[in-house]
Amino acid sequence: MQIKEKKSIKPRCLMPGDTVGIVAPAGPFDPTKFMKGKAVLESIGFRTFFDEGIFQKHGFLAGTDVQRADQVNRLFADSDVQAVVCARGGYGSMRILPFLDFKIIQNNPKIFVGFSDISVLLFVLHTRCSLVTFHGPVVTTLANTAEQTIAAMLRVMTSNKILELKPEKGIVIKPGVSSGFVVGGNLTTLCHLVGTPYTPHFNGKILFLEDRGEAPYRIDRMLTQMKLAGCFEGLKGLFLGSFEACGKLDDIFRIVQEVFKDLNIPILSGFEIGHARVNITIPIGLRATLDADRQILTFHEPATVTTDE
Repeated sequence: MQIKEKKSIKPRCLMPGDTVGIVAPAGPFDPTKFMKGKAVLESIGFRTFFDEGIFQKHGFLAGTDVQRADQVNRLFADSDVQAVVCARGGYGSMRILPFLDFKIIQNNPKIFVGFSDISVLLFVLHTRCSLVTFHGPVVTTLANTAEQTIAAMLRVMTSNKILELKPEKGIVIKPGVSSGFVVGGNLTTLCHLVGTPYTPHFNGKILFLEDRGEAPYRIDRMLTQMKLAGCFEGLKGLFLGSFEACGKLDDIFRIVQEVFKDLNIPILSGFEIGHARVNITIPIGLRATLDADRQILTFHEPATVTTDE
């Protein structure tokens, strides 16, 4: 079945001096790393803003579900904030989904950045609000990341140029060329949405996956569960980021090959996106072409708009 795609809503690109709001929608964080990451954002030309409530703890969460969701809602509604970056992943993003005000978010499109557990929010804000979101570093990882990570984040957030990515050490798992809207993120997190009102369906999409600390059999189990749930029906392509501490990459590639053997789609690995020290920022919810033969991912249009548009 062909699904008619809604037009994605693009946020405005950032200008020097704009304010980046920081939220903690998942786990609590190391205050020292947080302040170092905040300093990085300021060093590249932005003001930062956060509510003091961001430092609260509620067990293994950064506050109650309502408190964490309220942070997100308020920063999207705040006209003085031009972008929202998450403090940390960890766990907890899916718990705030029932408390998010999707109307406020859709009516106030802003750059929203995070990865790992934040993949839930990147995916749901795109599917429910049609917002282009950004898979990229969180504040605490900015404290000790590679210059390449910071440069890539800055390039995507401040430019309305078309993004093209070619992995330095790309490995073709399945050849071919295909186009579709890029979605995805952390495999474990997306898998946990199966069976909920936010169950992911990737018909017509190019899927991106990464993970950390998951044994190969668990990766197989998650991909198999999603396949049996119908998540991959109509999938157009797949590209892989880093799989840190997940065993031998050859085992991961073999699993991916087996799970997707029935689909005639390009599959390319080797992108420096995810839990490694280099974590390139990419848009979620923007149309792109995955060319596994040439080992390149090319987005069809800029991920942001200028103030003149």
